[in-house]
Amino acid sequence: MAHINQNFQKLPGGYLFPEIGRRVRAFSAQNPPMPLIRLGIGDVTQPLAPAVVEAMVKASKEMGVKETFRGYCEETCCAYDFLRFAIRDDYKAWGVDIADDEIFVSDGAKSDCGSIGDIFSVDNVVAVCDPVYPVYVDTNAMAGRAGDFNGERWTDLVYLPCTAENDFFPGLPEGDRVPDLIYICSPNNPTGAAADYGQLKTWVDYANAHGSVILFDSAYEAFITQEGIPHSIFEVEGAKTCAIEFRSFSKSAGFTGNRCAYTVIPKALEREGASLNALWNRRQGSKFNGVPYVIQRAAEAALSPEGKAQTKAAIDYYLNNAKVVREGLTAAGLTVYGGVNAPYLWVKTPNDMPSWDFFDLLLKQACVVTTPGAGFGPSGEGYIRITAFGDADATKEAVQRIVSVVKQSVVS
Repeated sequence: MAHINQNFQKLPGGYLFPEIGRRVRAFSAQNPPMPLIRLGIGDVTQPLAPAVVEAMVKASKEMGVKETFRGYCEETCCAYDFLRFAIRDDYKAWGVDIADDEIFVSDGAKSDCGSIGDIFSVDNVVAVCDPVYPVYVDTNAMAGRAGDFNGERWTDLVYLPCTAENDFFPGLPEGDRVPDLIYICSPNNPTGAAADYGQLKTWVDYANAHGSVILFDSAYEAFITQEGIPHSIFEVEGAKTCAIEFRSFSKSAGFTGNRCAYTVIPKALEREGASLNALWNRRQGSKFNGVPYVIQRAAEAALSPEGKAQTKAAIDYYLNNAKVVREGLTAAGLTVYGGVNAPYLWVKTPNDMPSWDFFDLLLKQACVVTTPGAGFGPSGEGYIRITAFGDADATKEAVQRIVSVVKQSVVS
C-alpha cells in the first residue's frame, strides 16, 4: 500500500483564500443587493505595459520561424542570458553587485518560497513573522518542520509577533531557541510595513552570528516610496553570507497571469561546507524546466527603461488607490496602517470585532470582499487586509460603502 505524507493531514481545513472564495460564492448565490467589489486577493487589474506586450508579440513570432525557434532552455540557472543580465543590471541601480549566475528565474515567488525548503533539512527550526503570508507556514508544515497545529498556531515554529507596538517588524527571538531559517517579507504582506536599513541589519548580524539563513521576500519592493527603505536585503552589509532573496514580476509588472519571478542566492552563502547556490541549481535542474521564452522576453522588456517607466505608471495607480483607502477609512475613524510603501492596507477592526465577523459584515452589507487578518496568524486577529490592486473607481466606491457600513452598523 502506498503511504501518504501524513503532514498534509495536520493542515487546517483549507488555505485562507479558498475559504474566502467559498464564503463569497455562497453570498453571491443569494443575489446580493450591489455588485461585489473585490479588494481581498491581491490580483492586479491594470493591463500589461505596451513594451511588455510588444516583446511578447515579437517573441511569439520568433517561435513560429525555424531559425529563431526555441526549445528547452539549456542556459545557466534555467534562464536565458538576456533576462539574467537585465536583472543583474537592475540590482546595480541600487548599488548591489549580483552575478548573473546567482539569479534563478522561476514561475513565481510563491513557488520558490515554498520550494526553497527542499535544500534544507527537515530538522531546521523555522521562524515566521506573525501575521505571516500563509505559504511560508503551510509549505514548512507539509515538509514536517512545523509540528502539530493546535488550533491557533504550529507547535514547532518560532513566531515573531509583528504588532502596532513594534511597528509591525519583529524583534529578535527571546530565549535559547535559535531559528535556523528566518522568513522576512518587506514591504510586508499583509501589514504593508517596510523595514529600514537598521532593522534589517539587526537580523543580518543575528543570522551571521548563529549560522541562520534569512529567506527574504521582496516581491513588493517596487512599491517603496520612502528614502531609507532598502529595496533589497543585499543592500545591507553582510547579507550575502546569510540571505536568499525572492522577487517577482507579478505585482511590479502585472505578471500575475504570465508567471515570472526570480530568486537570488549568492555564491558566498554556504552552510556545512556546501554552496546553497549549487544546491538550488541542482534542485531546479531536477524539478523545473524553466519559464517560457516568450515570458522571459516580456520580463526583460519590463526591466528596460521604457518598460520601467510604463510599469511605474501602474504602480503609481495602485499607490493612489492605497491613498484613497487610507485617507477615507482614517477619516471615518478606523485605524489604518500600510499603503505607503506597499499595496496592502492593514485595518484595525472597530470595537475589537473579530476579523472574520468584520469580513462577513463588509461582505454582506457593503458587498466588499476583504481578507480577515486572523487568516494570517494569531497576531492578525482584530484586523482585515485591503489590497490597492482594484479599479480606481471601484476602490472609491468600496471606501464609501465601508464607511457607510461602519457608521450604521458599528458606531451606532
